Amino acid sequence: MIGFSYVFILSAFIGLLSFVFWVWTLIDCVKKETDIGNTRLIWVIIIVLTYIIGAFLYYLIRRPKRHLELGK
Repeated sequence: MIGFSYVFILSAFIGLLSFVFWVWTLIDCVKKETDIGNTRLIWVIIIVLTYIIGAFLYYLIRRPKRHLELGK
């Protein structure tokens, strides 16, 4: 029974961290992404519809490219 509680706590912690990361990437996209060519809208839709996968895609693909292009 003790092993189950550790698994539950770990799962809840991972779920909370993934939610916080998702919200952070969504806010980052909305505040700092450019509106040229509907880039912001497309990335917001991707992040919202695919949850953590979209957040990771944004963080790994678009965010570094945005930093190089816009410097923010």
